[in-house]
Amino acid sequence: MGRERYRIEVGGVSVDVMRKAVRHARLTVYPPDGHVKASVPRHFDEAAVRGMIQSRLDWIRRKQAFFARRPLRPKQRLVTGETHYYLGRRYWLRVLEADNTRAGVVLANEDTMELRVRPETDLPGRQAVLVEWYRRQLKSLLPGMVAQWQPVIGVEVAECRVRRMKTRWGSCNIGARRIWLNLDLARVPAGCLEYVLVHEMVHLLERYHNANFHRLMDSFLPEWRTRKEELDGASTAGYLMGY
Repeated sequence: MGRERYRIEVGGVSVDVMRKAVRHARLTVYPPDGHVKASVPRHFDEAAVRGMIQSRLDWIRRKQAFFARRPLRPKQRLVTGETHYYLGRRYWLRVLEADNTRAGVVLANEDTMELRVRPETDLPGRQAVLVEWYRRQLKSLLPGMVAQWQPVIGVEVAECRVRRMKTRWGSCNIGARRIWLNLDLARVPAGCLEYVLVHEMVHLLERYHNANFHRLMDSFLPEWRTRKEELDGASTAGYLMGY
């Protein structure tokens, strides 16, 4: 059967391989250093693993080059004066501490985001408050977007959920008709959020990123490539969470 976990080098690229009970092989390049992992079905032999990696070397190198160009973001301390984003707009953070305050986030005006916490709330506590606010905002936006696009695309989404993701903006469980979206999408421009949602909904019609998928995207959202480019630059622009 072969080893369950091991490291392999193909074309000068080091890859951590894990054999799992999956139907399809998957390659992932992780930020910030471009580390590569491969999940492969248990029946894959060494030649199949190497062949799969060899066929994706150009893609791997492009992803690694992208991460190498991307500046490292300083860790956010969630203190007054930091910059944070909501739907692509930049906000100056003001931290308000009070014994009788209800923890939460308020957009005080067009350029100020207030983080309200009790005194002595530590960094993890502040992070939890801000993350939960982003989660609620994103979840409140999604039902309307899904309802708008379902009749256009001709699909029905059973469920749309939000979670933190390291390497993807979204994913789709076709059988369950369930879509997952990256929590960081609450921080990028609304057009980018809409692009990711449409992208995942189109997967309910076409599983693969093939010519038919691109044809469908062109039909439903002709400017999707422009939005994708904007989204690809989001991390460099500082939109993403620094923790």
